[in-house]
Amino acid sequence: MKVCGVELKGNDAIVCVMSLENGLYDLPQLRVAKVSIDDAGDAEQVQKFQFAFKKLMEDYQIEHVVIKGRALKGKFAGGPVGFKLEAAIQLIDSVKVDIVSGSFVKNTLAKSQVGIDFRDTGLKKFQQTAFETVFAFLEAR
Repeated sequence: MKVCGVELKGNDAIVCVMSLENGLYDLPQLRVAKVSIDDAGDAEQVQKFQFAFKKLMEDYQIEHVVIKGRALKGKFAGGPVGFKLEAAIQLIDSVKVDIVSGSFVKNTLAKSQVGIDFRDTGLKKFQQTAFETVFAFLEAR
């Protein structure tokens, strides 16, 4: 099963795709590391973002999307654009979407028997949270 981990940060959906087959993890190279939106207040821009994200999922035959959740209020609350992007992703009908908490990711990584050093993945530094999100999701299955 191919799963896409997503971290929503500002106007970007930072992605990392991973699959787990027969106990082996695979990180396919994607044509983009993030999908962005210029103006989240413009409905046409939100539709373009959703179309681009859906097309990315279809092109790489991704069945499941896991979004790292953000706090709704308080010091570390997510911004309004992030929640709009989250909703646009959740409304894509061709993939199953789950939102996981930061504590779930942290606890699952701490309990994991598999140690993958992020520096060895070939991913960009800004993709680390998306990587950890998808890795924790696959480890918990």
